[in-house]
Amino acid sequence: MATDKTAATKPRNSKDITHWDIETDVAIIGFGGAGASAAIEAADAGSKVCIFELASASGGSTALSSAEIYMGGNGGTPVQQACGYHDDTQNMVNYLKACFGNQADDEKIGHYCENSVGHYHWLTGLGVPFKLSELKERAIMALTDDCLLFTGNEKAHPFTEHASPVPRGHNLQVEGDNGGPLLMKILTEAVEQRGVDIHYDSRALSLIVNDNGEVEGVIVRIDQQEKCIRARKGVILCAGGFCMNEEMLKKYAPTFDCGLIPIGNSGDTGSGILMGMGVGAGTTNMHECFVSLPYYPPSSLTYGILINDKAQRFINEDCYHGRVGYNALIAQRNSSRIYFITDLEGYGDYEKMSYLGATVAGTGDTIAELEQELALPESSLQHTLETYNRHAASGEDPYFHKSEAWLRPLTPPFVALDCTLGRGTFYPFFTLGGLDTTVDGQVLTPERNIIKGLFAAGRTTAGIPRTASGYASGMSVGDVTYFGRLAGKSAAGN
Repeated sequence: MATDKTAATKPRNSKDITHWDIETDVAIIGFGGAGASAAIEAADAGSKVCIFELASASGGSTALSSAEIYMGGNGGTPVQQACGYHDDTQNMVNYLKACFGNQADDEKIGHYCENSVGHYHWLTGLGVPFKLSELKERAIMALTDDCLLFTGNEKAHPFTEHASPVPRGHNLQVEGDNGGPLLMKILTEAVEQRGVDIHYDSRALSLIVNDNGEVEGVIVRIDQQEKCIRARKGVILCAGGFCMNEEMLKKYAPTFDCGLIPIGNSGDTGSGILMGMGVGAGTTNMHECFVSLPYYPPSSLTYGILINDKAQRFINEDCYHGRVGYNALIAQRNSSRIYFITDLEGYGDYEKMSYLGATVAGTGDTIAELEQELALPESSLQHTLETYNRHAASGEDPYFHKSEAWLRPLTPPFVALDCTLGRGTFYPFFTLGGLDTTVDGQVLTPERNIIKGLFAAGRTTAGIPRTASGYASGMSVGDVTYFGRLAGKSAAGN
């Protein structure tokens, strides 16, 4: 077969296949968290399973993550209960719906919240370790081996008006930023123990369909040769997102095509999405990405204020770093600079423990002096800070409703960090859109008809997390592992 004629959006017809090189029940494209979870469930359902992974090892973007897993509901996981929290399912649903508004998939949210505690037990049954402890500090990730932490906007306005704050981020019992590698090690061992046929260094190229448009297999390049894989029950696309594909990003998510730093693996090129589109699949939420401004640690920076080049605030700074990053990105459409204003106490250990990468843009013994250093309009920063300090002294923030826990007047000397995109500050991103699927992973056409024999999970789809402004750490790993499981079960029973 001529490799130059094979393209993701050009499926092969099964009547043109003269020989099947590999036959299986379920063929899974991608061996990250979604693919591994799908393989485990499909194998446990009695199906013969093959995984095709373009890298030389398992892992995907899940292995690159901190692997916090967002779980709760049904009274709470054993960790939540041990730490004194009761997590009502409807409370969790209310929070997630508030996070994503009319972009939310209510059916997926409901299914996940109702079965999240069961997912916790599935993970622990595989040997995933969780310590019955809570990390109380404000952190992007737990660098201790403690488990439970607030990882989103649960305690920030306006979310507190929709749901009671409960921590749902579950960090694996491992010190340092090592949760992702540990989770994938455990999942990989579980896949191997089930006798799944694993093909590394194998690139999926296009799907194989019959005259009725039903998916019957996939073309995979192995050892520089195109192989025809027959999947009797179905193909599951778990090939990641498209943050590494500049052309797709520009076309589908142009708001984020602005010099952000993609975080993911080199296979996040959208190939799975394109293969699905090639057989008539619909997509959803393709315009949305996660983006972050990781301004904590140190958590003391939360006491400061973010401003634009007119010295105006635009967000309550106690929000999750993804919500702040998204709002900072949008603010820069009409602003040449974004600054984080703090004082010496707030600056704290910034130089020792920050992920932000922002440089000091100015300092001042008075706010007027800092205002001049930043070339802000005369009296603008003085007015903003005087107003903020006056209300903060009373534990109030009438403009943006920052929690009283993070309110105090800022006092001299002052420091300004330059958080402008393109000036050294770290703005990571990844995509949140993909193939439209049912709860159990069946891929849908734009008319929402099921494409028989095709399933998808992970960032190849649009799952629970739909926006950066409502995101919480752990939503992705929770989503990809949970809905990967459902796709595996669904394909095996097809």
